[in-house]
Amino acid sequence: MELKEIGSNVYACLQEDRGLGWSNSGLINRAGGLVVDTFWDLPHTRELIENYSRVWKTPARRVVNTHHNGDHCWGNQLFEGAEIIGHRLCAEGMKGESPELLQMMKGMAGNEDAALAGFARALVAWDFAGITPTPPTTFIEGRMTLNLEDVPVHLIHVGPAHTGGDVIVHLPEQRVVFAGDVLFRRCTPIGWDGTYAKWIQALDDIVALAPEVIVPGHGPLCGVEGPREMKAYLEYVRSESKRFFDEGVPAIEASRRIDLGPYAGWTEPARIIFNVERAYRELRGDPYDAPIDAQEIIRNMFTLQQEPKFARA
Repeated sequence: MELKEIGSNVYACLQEDRGLGWSNSGLINRAGGLVVDTFWDLPHTRELIENYSRVWKTPARRVVNTHHNGDHCWGNQLFEGAEIIGHRLCAEGMKGESPELLQMMKGMAGNEDAALAGFARALVAWDFAGITPTPPTTFIEGRMTLNLEDVPVHLIHVGPAHTGGDVIVHLPEQRVVFAGDVLFRRCTPIGWDGTYAKWIQALDDIVALAPEVIVPGHGPLCGVEGPREMKAYLEYVRSESKRFFDEGVPAIEASRRIDLGPYAGWTEPARIIFNVERAYRELRGDPYDAPIDAQEIIRNMFTLQQEPKFARA
């Protein structure tokens, strides 16, 4: 982990992107402290707190969750007594995720099923024991502004983009945005419940805020070039997906055939299957929040990872 000051009393805690779960967090060290996102397990969140203790003296009074995926909120319980803030869809989504299931799956690294074994190996760095999902109880509806010792902090709901409950955190005076998983930087994004149109709009909204520093949900810090590049990726994958959809090509085969081009160097390129599947759902006219077979998509992702094109990327 790297603790980096990105504004006056504003910090990012960054983890090198090594695949699933390696997310980023933020700290606004004013008015008792506000933390933007916790980490995927308790050991990593304790290390996060240790890093923040270098610049703060008391536990944070507030935690903002940018969305419900466990790698951004499963450490919430360690901020005992803090007000936890997020969108209601973040709170609802946390009810459907199981730390116990992931802990069990860690033991399957030797499974004969290559996709299942690959998923288990991706979890090896994490310890999901003892996690009690602790959802937000203060809800953002549209927009909320916090005043932290005269420093305005805007919490803006921009979903359904990566998920239905996506929230970004904007500090206009410091020209900083904490983007959560609306932005993946130099790593292939994953789309859950949301739409291409809203995700692209959310990226445009971040650019329109004219930040000097953006903290992505995954990957290194950037400026507005980050959301612009990811917008181009989404537009490209959506366009290519439509071409293959119109030809009747299954989503996993379309994922194989799409030329990765300038995105071949992004980490986890096999995640493209998530984005092709999303495009196919939209082209079929499915509702953005219709249940998806996440296990099957994850299985296909790890199947693709075994293939030369994605192994080389």
